[in-house]
Amino acid sequence: GAGPAGLAAAVYAASEGLQTRVLEPSVPGGQAGTSSLIRNYLGFPHGLSGQDLTWRMFQQAWLFGAELILAQSATGLAARGPDRVVRLADGGEVVARAVILTTGVAWRRLGVPALEELAGAGVFYGAAASEARAMRGEDVFVVGAGNSAGQAALHLARFAASVTIVAIEHELGERMSDYLVQQVLATPNIHRRLHHEVVDGHGRRRLEGITVRDRDSGATQELAASAVFVLIGAEPRTDWLDSVVERDQAGYVLTGRDLPGGAWPLERAPMPLETSLPGVFAAGDVRCRSVKRVASAVGEGAIAVQLVHEYLEGSGEPRGGAPEDGEG
Repeated sequence: GAGPAGLAAAVYAASEGLQTRVLEPSVPGGQAGTSSLIRNYLGFPHGLSGQDLTWRMFQQAWLFGAELILAQSATGLAARGPDRVVRLADGGEVVARAVILTTGVAWRRLGVPALEELAGAGVFYGAAASEARAMRGEDVFVVGAGNSAGQAALHLARFAASVTIVAIEHELGERMSDYLVQQVLATPNIHRRLHHEVVDGHGRRRLEGITVRDRDSGATQELAASAVFVLIGAEPRTDWLDSVVERDQAGYVLTGRDLPGGAWPLERAPMPLETSLPGVFAAGDVRCRSVKRVASAVGEGAIAVQLVHEYLEGSGEPRGGAPEDGEG
């Protein structure tokens, strides 16, 4: 995975002399790459787009010598003696001494058949950054009330005539950071339909309207809509790891102290980011109980590389790694 966790791991692994390969089935950047403006990432007080941030990470990993394999997905994982084998969609495989799982999450779908038929034709999962300019003068809707939804609404409001947030929550602040809530409330062309849900879509070749339902009264209303951007959370991309590593009920990878009794095969304790398969680590959003923020994903990616060094050395003592440029 080539989201923030995977790219951070690639930067630190390659810069410290490990032969490093990054597999990414689609576009580098992960979910963070679709964010129109990230304002709470350390070092960028005025913010920057997720696409810009992750592209810088991608370039940095490449400059340090990481091999970036795009349009290639992993379909299986197994142990072969001291090696860990990743099976690929094209039938090939990558053999490594250690693996870091940073496959991230995929946008959760609305499950409305009429809207699924119009995906890409006015119905978008994420993608606010790339589609915003095409929404100039239009009436658009954002479904969701998390930080990604708030960022998308603010970015779309720069171009669209109106942006309406549709969310099942009673208040924006239930899942959205306060700084985003205040910006949304202060933007005159952003409207809110809280405790509502989208139950239908309309349009033949392209979206023309949606039907929303009030969750209190049950009343429905059909509204004209040029586009709907759906950001209602995400699900981990871990189906390919079934019966390989331990996961929680939602599919997130269990690591370290979260591993259930009997799941760990060695006498030594598992390292903090190590999965139930020794030598396989997980970092970023795919990991159970991870903090769903870019900064924490980057930190976990870097820490995972330190743990890989420790694993490869067979030592019980952590390895400090090389200092960053400018550090004493």
